Amino acid sequence: MKPIRLILLLFLVLVSMFAVHAQKSFIYTKGKNLMLPDGKPFLMKGTNLGNWLVPEGYMFKFRDVNSPRMIDQALNELIGPAAVDSFWKTYLNNYITGADIQFMKAIGMNSIRVPFNYRLFTNEKYLGISNPNHGFELLDRLISWCRKEQLYILLDMHCAPGGQTGDNIDDGHAYPFLFDSEQDQQLTVAIWKRIAYRYRNEPIIIGYDLLNEPIATYFNADQFNYKLEGLYKRITAAIREVDKNHIIFLGGAQWNTNFAPFGQPFDHKLVYTFHKYWMPPIKESIQSYIDFSNKYNVPVYCGETGENTDQWVDSFRITLEKANIGWHFWPYKKMDDTQGIVKFAKPASYDTIINYAATAKKNFADVRKYRPGNLAEIKQALNEFLKFCLFENCKPNSGYIQALGFSENNQANYGKKKHPVNGLTSK
Repeated sequence: MKPIRLILLLFLVLVSMFAVHAQKSFIYTKGKNLMLPDGKPFLMKGTNLGNWLVPEGYMFKFRDVNSPRMIDQALNELIGPAAVDSFWKTYLNNYITGADIQFMKAIGMNSIRVPFNYRLFTNEKYLGISNPNHGFELLDRLISWCRKEQLYILLDMHCAPGGQTGDNIDDGHAYPFLFDSEQDQQLTVAIWKRIAYRYRNEPIIIGYDLLNEPIATYFNADQFNYKLEGLYKRITAAIREVDKNHIIFLGGAQWNTNFAPFGQPFDHKLVYTFHKYWMPPIKESIQSYIDFSNKYNVPVYCGETGENTDQWVDSFRITLEKANIGWHFWPYKKMDDTQGIVKFAKPASYDTIINYAATAKKNFADVRKYRPGNLAEIKQALNEFLKFCLFENCKPNSGYIQALGFSENNQANYGKKKHPVNGLTSK
């Protein structure tokens, strides 16, 4: 019996040593704080890569054409499927590059939040391609850039199967079908498990933000809210089968504002995340989240905020930091707009595309009627979009950057590398 006991003891020691090593390699939670692998507190400060893996209508200057599939449809009507597929391929390569990541780190960010669409991990055609590994190809490249710069990453399922929000945000069908569909829930769980398995040993990833802004305010909260934590538990259990290293982030109901559906924390590495826009930038606006953090001794975090004046951004950023709440302001890059970290110019003929997208079309006859006749001009505008959005052609919004407590002084030599510009042919 003694040799067996000795072997068992050695096994337990090795398991314990592995667990300690894993904790020392990854960001982890300790009470109300996130901790770096060296044991120092870590307060997230950064931005969201909005409009990259989840294009949004308003950042294309569209109004009602506001989800990825609607944007894709409008562009298909204008220039045709083959040209649109080419556009998206270049878009994904140009909108976020290594130079962007270098810049973010250089001005003082320590982390970013990366919204993604579940379709990147399925056979559904999305952004010009049908490939269940497309998401991994894009994220692997991003991770390599971030690892080089030591810029931490939070992965955010912005669009879940069936739709978790019920609006353009989730690229769904105007209803949170996810919560009524066992099939969609199974797919959500399976995708997160695949992601967690692939990145289980990647310490530059902080963790997984399971669902962005679930259950919009348009719907009866009593019909959906009670289902939210149960689905989170189900996804977390699947992740923990393959990944015990990373933190799980849980967004509140009603656009990530309502923590009432949450009970006692069910995992030892949880962060609860809220989003706040267009309210007074004072402590009272976030007091309920502070109370939740104190009650359960867990970290809370602001995953999205911003879209406001520099003065408001500065005030709310300070309010969050005084409350020991990390943040990722939304978004990083926008076209012809100062409410973001950097901006790029609007192409000269781009208004033709905006006007077409804004025109109501009820049938194919209307599409033919309202499609602009100058196809070369439209393609030129889209080519310029692809060129202008490259980091080397962007301009920092200095006031916004300063409002976030960052500085451009350290980035003079960043982002100078030229990138190949692909695009659409004009003929």
